[in-house]
Amino acid sequence: MRFRSILKFAVRSLNRNKMRSFLTMLGVIIGVAAVIAMLAIGQGARNAINRQIAALGSNVILITPGAFSQRGVHAEAGTTSHLNESDIAAMKKRCGSIGFCSPMVRAGEQIKFADQNWRTSVWGVYEEYLDIRDWTLAEGLPFSDADEHGATKVCIIGKTIVDNLFQNGENPIGQSIRIRNLPFKVIGVLAQKGQNAVGQDQDDVILAPFSTVQKKILGIAFAQSLIASATAAETIEEGRQEINQVLTDLRPGSTGDGTDFTIRTQTDIGNAAEQTSKTMSILLASIACASLLVGGIGIMNIMLVSVTERTREIGIRLAVGARGKDVLLQFLVEALVMSFTGGIIGIVLGAVLSSVISKTQGWPVAVSPFSVSLGFFFSAAIGIFFGWYPARKAAALKPIDALRYE
Repeated sequence: MRFRSILKFAVRSLNRNKMRSFLTMLGVIIGVAAVIAMLAIGQGARNAINRQIAALGSNVILITPGAFSQRGVHAEAGTTSHLNESDIAAMKKRCGSIGFCSPMVRAGEQIKFADQNWRTSVWGVYEEYLDIRDWTLAEGLPFSDADEHGATKVCIIGKTIVDNLFQNGENPIGQSIRIRNLPFKVIGVLAQKGQNAVGQDQDDVILAPFSTVQKKILGIAFAQSLIASATAAETIEEGRQEINQVLTDLRPGSTGDGTDFTIRTQTDIGNAAEQTSKTMSILLASIACASLLVGGIGIMNIMLVSVTERTREIGIRLAVGARGKDVLLQFLVEALVMSFTGGIIGIVLGAVLSSVISKTQGWPVAVSPFSVSLGFFFSAAIGIFFGWYPARKAAALKPIDALRYE
């Protein structure tokens, strides 16, 4: 029996019970749609995280101080004050794999302009910080080495600051804003970056010369952290090792990274985020696959019922010359038609559902060719796996017994 004839018989048989066939496919439709939607959410989240990590800058290496320890009492990481500008000078001199580096200090301050105010983070950094973060200016100029050496009260502000302080449409360049009642001249506006990997608004920031924030706002003599960038992605690990060696040499008795200081790279952050995203995608896909399993069981149940209802028909076909493998193929094709049809509808429904979720919830989604291929694969696998036993049972019937069946 030709495959085209078998396919025609299968479609005709399913059309006899349209509602039953649709309800049987419904489990596959829901399962495939769930797989497509869940994978789209997972892939979209992964893409968003990768973009946010890339927005951190070029091959970033972050150095933070270690934990304070006294008489067996250990505080949290970052409570020691062991980092300073001399570390930056040594890194520039001895670390060949490092392109740019800068100390950092941060102050949370209420910013004022005219009758507006806004609370934000004021970061004290070198001009090289912009190169490390791949951060350009939308307008204006960066502060200079002269501003750093002279602790000049100038600053560069983010887009969020512009939106909240200059609500009357004033040009922020050249304006004076007050930080802790000190006047700072705005000399530049940062290009918009959006949220980072942990959902923080990167544009809600003010950058000022390191010495200005360190001395005139915080009144401290150390750096809260250091930031650097490797010359290339391939030299990030080499840069980490060079920094570790330099900082260890500058601290007698130090055992290196993890004690007096901690070094984290952009690769570390990316790997951690990627692993979290993969785990979530697998979890979501596993839940969706449970729906597919239920749909497959539904196909097997209906096919077994169909074999019982059509026992005499099977007997007649066997009696007039049909072979067992023809009967097997016929019922297997019926199961495949249901699962494939359900799979196609499910893929379309999953794509539509992903789009609706993205628009209503604002979540990033991405329907990938892999998820579509996976939907087709699961559809075929369910049709074959759950259709095989009923088809084999139909093919194993003896013609005389089938013809006697009432």
